[in-house]
Amino acid sequence: MSRSVHDAPLPELLMPQTQLQRDARELARHYEGVFSPQTVERVVFESYASLRRTARVTAHLPSIARRFATDRLKALAQAEGAVAKDVPEVLFICVQNSGRSQMAAALMAHRSEGRVHVRSAGSLPGSGIDENCAAVMAEMGLDLGKEYPKPLTDDVVAAADVVISMGCGDACAVYPGKRYLDWDVSDPAGQDLDRVRSIRDDIDARVRGALPEIVAMTPSDAPGLTASHGADGGVGSS
Repeated sequence: MSRSVHDAPLPELLMPQTQLQRDARELARHYEGVFSPQTVERVVFESYASLRRTARVTAHLPSIARRFATDRLKALAQAEGAVAKDVPEVLFICVQNSGRSQMAAALMAHRSEGRVHVRSAGSLPGSGIDENCAAVMAEMGLDLGKEYPKPLTDDVVAAADVVISMGCGDACAVYPGKRYLDWDVSDPAGQDLDRVRSIRDDIDARVRGALPEIVAMTPSDAPGLTASHGADGGVGSS
């Protein structure tokens, strides 16, 4: 006897409930007094569901979802002023978060030597890191093997002091007082290694150019507060 469509399991029932709930409880203890357990659980399950939509392989997805949820909760706590920032926060955005924004984040983290905290996201995240992008970054000793495409969420935008987009159009939420840059960088998808190297070097030059001004910023440590810092050709206020 064939099953009807109504007998199919609901998408949420396909989630590894036990592990996600355990992760949510542990994160709730970490953020006790900052977020309610219900808020933490919602972020954990939302993070898993959003990653599952595009993941090619789901075997390690719960642990990746925990990493994503952990970063989102930290970003939300920073945006709400519950956690102070030690260094400026930079968010790189492209469409799939599988190439340009991943390379930019790795290069900014590398060049800043801990003086900047970097995140990246995609307006329509892909299913994995572009192989040629990973290869050309490995040539510089930078490993993208543990990275993964992440969907763009309001919490990471709200936590950022500088938002740098690369071809994602109007997908990024705009928050008053933040700094926005739009880098006209070619899409490496489908390009050969030489072309991807050229794109990497273009991004690296832009990172080097922007870094001194970003490092000089005072990170915001309360909602709605960002450093007032700008220069011609540098980071501008929206």
